[in-house]
Amino acid sequence: MIRDRLDRLRTELRQRRHHRAFRIPPPTWPETRHDRLAALIAELDTAAAEPDLDAKALATAATNLWRARRRLAQQAGDNSAQARQAGRYLRMCQEALTDAGLVVRDHDGETFHSGRSLEALVFNDDATVVTETVTETVRPSVFLREERIQMGQVIVGCPVKTESTPGSGNA
Repeated sequence: MIRDRLDRLRTELRQRRHHRAFRIPPPTWPETRHDRLAALIAELDTAAAEPDLDAKALATAATNLWRARRRLAQQAGDNSAQARQAGRYLRMCQEALTDAGLVVRDHDGETFHSGRSLEALVFNDDATVVTETVTETVRPSVFLREERIQMGQVIVGCPVKTESTPGSGNA
């Protein structure tokens, strides 16, 4: 009751900001229509509420999908119809999850630094890299509507340090 009065007051004040000729009069509906509209709005709000999603289950499903796609990509030499069909199904599943707001992020080849939101499992010396670089993603990062629900796990390649012995420098 009080809320209705506040809403009406706000509406009236908003209308008073404008010149009298441009003000819109309130609708002249019977009170039963107001009640029916309020009930319809409440139904829409209830129907539009997002279902509770189990973030851990989604992250697990997305990770297993990522692993299956990766394994299929590694077996690129197998050009059988079944492998191509399985690849299409996995790709379509990934696209559906992406459309729903679930993003799986692979970190292979990305630069690594300690401030990143990644769990580094192993640091390996690697002569092929100049800076610390993710050489392998063990578990991808998973985001649901731009919120991280799973932290990625990676293996990091570090540049090989050349040790110089004291006194062997140019003197």
